Amino acid sequence: MANIKDATTGTFENEVLKSPEPVLIDFWAPWCGPCRMVAPVVEEIAKEYEGKVKVMKLNTDENMDIAIKYNILSIPTLGFFKGGEMVDRIIGAVPKKVIVEKMSKTFSSISAAN
Repeated sequence: MANIKDATTGTFENEVLKSPEPVLIDFWAPWCGPCRMVAPVVEEIAKEYEGKVKVMKLNTDENMDIAIKYNILSIPTLGFFKGGEMVDRIIGAVPKKVIVEKMSKTFSSISAAN
């Protein structure tokens, strides 16, 4: 699975909040059909933006405290973290183009890979 790491309650602070690079987190759960639809797109993005954006997945069933803290009410939710803050999000399964455009706007230090 590309260079995608799993975020957990135990690793969230170091891997996400203290990350020197921007982080895209896929908040998901195994039973979620739309989550399975967006997963391959997230993997493509992880490969294309390797070294520019850290891509992670967080299972909301196993890490409810993080999901609650960030008000994740629907999954999939893609969270955009920069400088220890969630600065934007996308809710639901959306096309890759939408994710890349949002990522390019949110993380101004990267440009769209085409």
